[in-house]
Amino acid sequence: MTSTLRQIVAGPRVRHPEAKLDLCYVTDSIIVTSGPSQTWPQRAYRNPLDKLRAWLTAKHGDDWAIWEFRAEGTGYPDEAVFGRVCHYPWPDHHPPPFRLVPPIMASMRNWLHGGALHGGPPPEGEESRRGKRVVVIHCKAGKGRSGTVSCSYLISEEGWAAQRALDNFTRQRMKEGFGPGVSIPSQLRWVGYVDRWKDHGKQYVDRPVEIVEVHVWGLRGGVDVFVRGFADEGKKVHKIHTFGPEERVVVEAGEPPRSGLVDTLLGLVGYPADNMKASQQAEPPGEASSAAGVERKHTCTGEAGDKTRHEPAGRETGPVQETQSGAGAGDGVDKARSKTGSSRSSSASRGNGVLDGEQPGGMAVVFRPARPIRIPNSDVNIALKQRTRTHKSLSWTVVSSVAHVWFNAFFEGRGPEQGAEKADDSGVFTIEWEAMDGIKGLSWKGSRALDKMSVVWRVAGDGGKEGEEIVEPGEGEPVPQVAAADWRGTAAVEGGKGERDLSVERSDDGDGRGDGEDDGSGDGEVLDGLKSSGPGGEDLALDKEDGKR
Repeated sequence: MTSTLRQIVAGPRVRHPEAKLDLCYVTDSIIVTSGPSQTWPQRAYRNPLDKLRAWLTAKHGDDWAIWEFRAEGTGYPDEAVFGRVCHYPWPDHHPPPFRLVPPIMASMRNWLHGGALHGGPPPEGEESRRGKRVVVIHCKAGKGRSGTVSCSYLISEEGWAAQRALDNFTRQRMKEGFGPGVSIPSQLRWVGYVDRWKDHGKQYVDRPVEIVEVHVWGLRGGVDVFVRGFADEGKKVHKIHTFGPEERVVVEAGEPPRSGLVDTLLGLVGYPADNMKASQQAEPPGEASSAAGVERKHTCTGEAGDKTRHEPAGRETGPVQETQSGAGAGDGVDKARSKTGSSRSSSASRGNGVLDGEQPGGMAVVFRPARPIRIPNSDVNIALKQRTRTHKSLSWTVVSSVAHVWFNAFFEGRGPEQGAEKADDSGVFTIEWEAMDGIKGLSWKGSRALDKMSVVWRVAGDGGKEGEEIVEPGEGEPVPQVAAADWRGTAAVEGGKGERDLSVERSDDGDGRGDGEDDGSGDGEVLDGLKSSGPGGEDLALDKEDGKR
């Protein structure tokens, strides 16, 4: 029974025929596996830790070590794998904070080249273990996060071409016909960044970034926009700012038609579908039609039929480079702001078919923060959620679309190509709806919430051009790690149980709006003022922290 469950959960991923476990050899020295567990019920459908440990020991003796990337918790304590584990956790369905990439690459290289696990030269007198060791990489499913790191290592340390690394991972990890191994657009963008990082001397400077404006074309009604970044050493995705109604400037009124799915939902909850005519979309002046950092798909027709090749998108030249080439450091921001600065419209103006309480859409909308939005590093996340209110007698809202995108300002500012000290200190990152990340690692995002988005950014005022240089440690040098997440599990971490999905929500607050993500408040507010009793009837003082778990 448990074996059947594991096969079902493994789904499109290849199981090792000899080990009978959900693992694969990406190369002779890199093993990727789904996250093992030693606790029930997870071990019924995940790799049992004792079986994985026995297999690795039987095949590789003491020459294996684990690299884990689970911000939601590993599922086992370090001592269960003899302490041979390196921790670099970040949330599921996201790329890593780029400042983690150099130490991850260095620690894997040092181990495979015979060095000590946590840095330093190998003990004197011992036989060289170079060429005999393996790294065991896992996240939860052994796909997105594990594939991003596996491909990054082959690119940066083994000299593989990015496309070769991605194709090889897909071939080794996935069953035929089940799509690419690394499929999330932002993770593919990061693989492209690693390729550029490797080609230009492995330079990376982490600089605080300020979001100046967000420009949106074809914005549907009821869409909330958020700015997020990494927190807690990368283990959490933290909401930094939610754009309010007073920060929303409708430059060109009117709204593209809603999708058929949303019209159907509106009909089910008491509103007839609007017979809105599609209005002509305004083409942003001076903007290139291609989107920066978008996954490229090359389709070729041959004897075997059509094939789609997924390439990392971090090398894309894109509008950021086009608009700034030959211009001063601040020109990108000034040009972007000038497009909308003289054409303010009332933020209260509403698009067609917008229900009471919804945020207005528009053919061209600018989100201009009332206060500076500062992100402490160069990794930027822009997320959005569309809510559609039901008839007021029902007091529900339908979450009809969820999407987000990550980009790194150092790479979008051509840092590797220009040199760390000459990286652009401002720019515009542009992306189209189809290229944004979807729900829980899927390409599906729900109904279309916008057509195109540009994020105007600049280095924060106190960040300077210098920032913090993140250097890949050399062979034999100590390599920093990140504190592990609680191995027993952290459900509130985005990418785990706390990640948002399409849903129906109760709008008891009267406006049907939330902040777009789980705030971790749990039942605390619901239990305020209530008396709690123990088994014997004794009064219990409610620990408010319990409501946050």
